[in-house]
Amino acid sequence: MISAISRRFDAAIWEPELERQRGARRWGITAARLVQVLVRDIQNGEITMRAMGLVYTTLLSLVPLLALAFSMLKAFGVDSALRPTLQRFMAPLGGQGDVIVDQIVDFVENVQVGVLGALGVVFLMYSVISLIQKVEAGCNYIWQVRHARSLGRRFTEYLSVLIVGPIVILAGSSMTASLTSNTVVDYLADIEPFGTSLYVAGRLVPYLLYSAAFTFLYAFMPNTRVRLLPALGGGVFAGVLWQTASLGFAVFAKNAGNVNAIYSSFAIVILLLIWIYVSWLILLMGCRVAFLLQHTEQLSRRPYPPRLGAERREQLALLMMGLIGRSFLHGDTPWQVERIAHELRAAPDHVYDVVDQLVDAGILLETGEDSVTLLPRQDIECVTLNAILDAVRAGDAAAALRPRDATAHRDVTAWIERKEEARRRVFDGLTLRALVADEDTAIAPTGVGTGH
Repeated sequence: MISAISRRFDAAIWEPELERQRGARRWGITAARLVQVLVRDIQNGEITMRAMGLVYTTLLSLVPLLALAFSMLKAFGVDSALRPTLQRFMAPLGGQGDVIVDQIVDFVENVQVGVLGALGVVFLMYSVISLIQKVEAGCNYIWQVRHARSLGRRFTEYLSVLIVGPIVILAGSSMTASLTSNTVVDYLADIEPFGTSLYVAGRLVPYLLYSAAFTFLYAFMPNTRVRLLPALGGGVFAGVLWQTASLGFAVFAKNAGNVNAIYSSFAIVILLLIWIYVSWLILLMGCRVAFLLQHTEQLSRRPYPPRLGAERREQLALLMMGLIGRSFLHGDTPWQVERIAHELRAAPDHVYDVVDQLVDAGILLETGEDSVTLLPRQDIECVTLNAILDAVRAGDAAAALRPRDATAHRDVTAWIERKEEARRRVFDGLTLRALVADEDTAIAPTGVGTGH
């Protein structure tokens, strides 16, 4: 019976064509697909493994990160804001969280940069940057981005985050404190319906602040263009989930008698590790939601992206080269992988695979260190369609089959060679210039490799 219900539920989610749905039904189906894909991703283990890796890096870089934040806040004369910020993060641990906060703040306050020397400062900076780099790598994996930021961009952009981050945290803390201690607010709280409205608003403020923070991370961290609405969707998902999880974890920590009985004084460390892991897992899940909202074609019943067959890969190569060739011919903005994937409704991983094959064959040229753009490496009049197809097929090279029946092997090989000759005759003499010459023949998105 359970399997029958599961099949009916699965059919209700995946059989309707999303493009034909409207209003609440469309949103409901999208949300159900998102949940199912997220559960499948967690079961596959890649996201959870990356969250575990971030826990380890966090333990190494927590004190250096807070030391830098403390220095920034101290420069503005508001270093006392560090403790309340940490207490809010550790709130799910209950009274044990206060003990951890006291220990961390003592460590941070005792860090003396002058005593550390140049080597110590370099280690502090490396520890902090390695954490941010790990977060970027996790986001790039989810967004199927293969090019990380250059060293120069990492230094400048990471440094900007380290400088601006504490200031934003301070501003948020100050705003929250002013809202709760303002005389006018206290006066209005005694008057209905303002009192109820202020109570509800006060409850919503943490959700809004966390959602805004996650939205910024999802827009900034992946080394690709993330549109605002998908980043906002992922940010709201992660912000609401994080605040809700913190309330649930507080109840768990309060009633975790078994943990205290087994681990004794180490129980506080175990709970801290679990909470850090849950926090990173929520961050990566929200990043995945942002990616799926921007690439809705990847909301697939099967694990995505499936491996492209030879025919689909050839189709993708010709469509892609048509876009790049037409843009080059008319002097338009060069194409990037993310833009091609969006235009052709293809998985970025599939586009990267084909790009790599065409680059190796000397047909495509990647330019730029950070935002990689694609240009024809040769005159488009000299690039034949057969050369494009041969480049894509080169990746399928494998050891030759040696069946025991030599006669059958010769027959099959002859038929395949005839098929290849027919294909080459069809494209014989056709060049990339001929493919893009006709202005009226547009290359339309066809959902290459959508996996549906």
